Amino acid sequence: MFILCAMYKRGIVQVWSLEQPDWHCKIDEGSAGLVSSCWSPDGRHILNTSEFHLRITLWSLSAKSVSYIKYPKSCQQGITFTNDGRHMALAERRDCKDYISIFVCNDWRLLRHFETDTQDLDGIAWAPNGCVLAVWESCLEYKMLLYSLDGRLLSTYCAYEWSLGIKSVTWSPSSQFLAIGSFDEKVRILNHVTWKPIHELVHSATITDAKAVVYKEVERCPGIATDELTFPLPKGKPNSLFSIRSKYEIVNVPVTLRGVKPDSDRANPELGIGILAFSHDNRYMASKNDNMPYSVWIWNIQKMRLFSVVEHSSAVKSFVWHPIHPRLAICTGNTRVYLWSPTGSVSVQVPVEGMFNVLSMSWHPMGEDTLLLMSKENLCLCYLESEDNEN
Repeated sequence: MFILCAMYKRGIVQVWSLEQPDWHCKIDEGSAGLVSSCWSPDGRHILNTSEFHLRITLWSLSAKSVSYIKYPKSCQQGITFTNDGRHMALAERRDCKDYISIFVCNDWRLLRHFETDTQDLDGIAWAPNGCVLAVWESCLEYKMLLYSLDGRLLSTYCAYEWSLGIKSVTWSPSSQFLAIGSFDEKVRILNHVTWKPIHELVHSATITDAKAVVYKEVERCPGIATDELTFPLPKGKPNSLFSIRSKYEIVNVPVTLRGVKPDSDRANPELGIGILAFSHDNRYMASKNDNMPYSVWIWNIQKMRLFSVVEHSSAVKSFVWHPIHPRLAICTGNTRVYLWSPTGSVSVQVPVEGMFNVLSMSWHPMGEDTLLLMSKENLCLCYLESEDNEN
């Protein structure tokens, strides 16, 4: 019921109410600066992180009060809430050591505070059931730690040593599996009973599995040559008659996927599993191997095998699962959005004037067939037609 707008360069957060248009709120962090801002699960508190991660300021919209949390750590994923919104875990750095603080969100009292067995903690993530907290080391060391709600170390997992380690982590919606993507181009699936790997998903450049369906995007231009036209085309607004058309074609295996050669001399090389996401019915998992950035891999989790590969003409920017159905939306930074389902794939042109390069997407959280598309300066709402409702 509220909209939050954060302006990091100015250090200001503004909030508007959808129910009361006359109500608004302005938060000025002043000289402390602002690097991130987020809602608490109850939608009545705002957490602002100051520059250099010196503190987190907790603003209450209902009580008009303010409190502070010291020593937040600057890392990839340092704040995480349980799905029920009851608890918040915060990664901290004190006296050159890593700590975790667990807070109760209804009154923000400290529930647990414990030191982690890490040298340089890089991220934390609650299991969807809120019983286990995953903590992982920076990419310089492969190390996954699993803690209970009361701070007990349940298990430690290390796949290999002396090489770049963990790059992406995600829980399955059922909390049964923990997927770990690493720089060795593999995804390891840990089970929730023994916290040992039950399968390794290898991302090979050549697809040989005859049961896997490989889709390849094919771009075609209409047969009209624009240089032979007697009238000029409008600048900046591509005409649908002359724009590039795109569609998917099924490719027979074996097939070799396009890739890029990572620069090993640069930090954060384009190598390894950069994005992981489970479908909300727990049946499929999508992944992206950064040194094969044009392809999205879709795995059947029930059978622990490759189900489909979708290869595009441009590098994949992001993908997101529908909150109910096994439907995956993919964008590559161009004027199209791509949809995958177990029954097929489709490429859709965004029907707007001018250039609308889709950089990120978000499904309607209540499960409606509405997709929010975002470019650098604009957004667009996409409604999926169905046989029941074609409005």
